[in-house]
Amino acid sequence: MSLTLLNAAVAVFIAICFVGLNAAYLVWCERKGAGFYQRRPGPMENGPWGLLQPPIDGVKLMTKQLLIPGGVDKAIFMVAPVLAMFPALISFVTIPFSKNIVAHPINVGVLMIFAFAALGGMSLLVAGWGSRNKYAMISSVRAVSQTVAYEIPMLITTITIVLVSGSLNLSEIAASQLGGFWKWNIWGFQEAVGYNILMPISFLIIFVCAVAETNRAPFDLGEAESELVAGFHTEYSSMGFGLFFMGEYANIVIGACLVTILFLGGWSSPVPLGFFPFTDHVGWFLLKIYMIIFVFIWIRWTFPRTTIYGLLNLSWKYLIPISLFNLLLTAALLKVF
Repeated sequence: MSLTLLNAAVAVFIAICFVGLNAAYLVWCERKGAGFYQRRPGPMENGPWGLLQPPIDGVKLMTKQLLIPGGVDKAIFMVAPVLAMFPALISFVTIPFSKNIVAHPINVGVLMIFAFAALGGMSLLVAGWGSRNKYAMISSVRAVSQTVAYEIPMLITTITIVLVSGSLNLSEIAASQLGGFWKWNIWGFQEAVGYNILMPISFLIIFVCAVAETNRAPFDLGEAESELVAGFHTEYSSMGFGLFFMGEYANIVIGACLVTILFLGGWSSPVPLGFFPFTDHVGWFLLKIYMIIFVFIWIRWTFPRTTIYGLLNLSWKYLIPISLFNLLLTAALLKVF
């Protein structure tokens, strides 16, 4: 029992370090990417290419005073940032970075990630309600409606992959795609169903939902600065704001991991050769997720923010019907083959 607790503690510690480093240096990538797209240098002053800027910003956040405005619900106000960060940390425990690198393999890992993602969405509502701020409240209502709308097509599309792979275990879903890039689910070639022409579209649905679930532009209606000041974390300062920030970037990494495992073969090599670096390896997994994160950053600085009606209509009128049709098509193909 003590060994199990020790393993869990080590896994959580590694997850915290991984989340912290990602949050720090993905911000650096974000700012450098923004500078590149807008023809300016971005962070340059602290360290070579501004590489010391993230730890300096982290120290600044930790040393600032945590202010609690008058009139807020203190208990809810203080719980919300922790509630935003905790589900993201726990979700990393079940993500397989390779065949042997997974903190705790769970047979229902897919359900676990979706369950904690829903809990993370609740933190936005709690933050807005506890702040007693009209802008934060409007923002939290927007964020929850967005989360509900985009979790549905994301879950339906994931069920499609579960039907094909025959497992809710993330490691088994990734292992079913080993053997070369033509075996990845994105192409729609599966032994169980033959060829499913809608799988590339399902990949786009999952990708769009991942962008929307992480409140990234052009779907960042919960943080629309021109309308809602800073959204649901308007009243937060110091590490209260920092925990929201880290939770957002942790969810970005989780979304990229989920897309990679479901459609891009997980840790599998695109070319099935038997020598390094073309063997199935954790390096391929990391390369894939950071390529997806790069596209997230690319989209943010390319497309303008949409409207709340356009955001919800995209899900309810298009993504959900297409994902439902794909689920029915996959079930029919499984019955035939």
